Amino acid sequence: MTQDPTPAEAADHTSAASAVSPRSSADGGGPVHGLGPEWRRGDDGLLFREAARVILLDESDRVLLIRGHDVDQPERSWWFTVGGGIDDGEDAANAALREVREETGIVLTPDDLVGPVFTRSAIFDFYAEHCRQDEVLYLARVPADRFAAEDRAGWTDLELDVIDELRWWSLDDLERVDIEVFPDTLVTLVRGLLPTWDGVVQHLGLARE
Repeated sequence: MTQDPTPAEAADHTSAASAVSPRSSADGGGPVHGLGPEWRRGDDGLLFREAARVILLDESDRVLLIRGHDVDQPERSWWFTVGGGIDDGEDAANAALREVREETGIVLTPDDLVGPVFTRSAIFDFYAEHCRQDEVLYLARVPADRFAAEDRAGWTDLELDVIDELRWWSLDDLERVDIEVFPDTLVTLVRGLLPTWDGVVQHLGLARE
């Protein structure tokens, strides 16, 4: 069961789809900037990609998050969920599984994924570019000891440059952090998934971050 997007959300989704041309053999599917081959520039000038993210919870309802920064704004950092871009020919669920494995070393099976529980879009500046990302967010539970330490073997060069740390956060502590958290209502969103997801996909609309 899903909630239908509002007219504004539907318009945002339509404009994103129409503004972006698929990659072709003319560009070889390669990057046109420093962010990676899954990003492509739309007619509106924004770099665009589709992404899959996972809200990873442990047995104590702590959430595993990444802290990263922008190389062009090293003084600013923020916490965000595990995940990343969907590759050509890949669906969102498989992208989510791959990203969790690459970024955390945790190996999930398709049956471990719940959802998607949320969809959202975000416009933000990163790596000296104006970017738009359409995201699908899943939920998964893992024992805390499945993530013991950072394993950077699967990280891209960009991730090695901009990821600072990974750690488990209790929701109470996460509410009190003094840097940004994305999505900015993450604590409220996660609490709404407890003790179990109600089966309704929430469409969160467009955020300007």
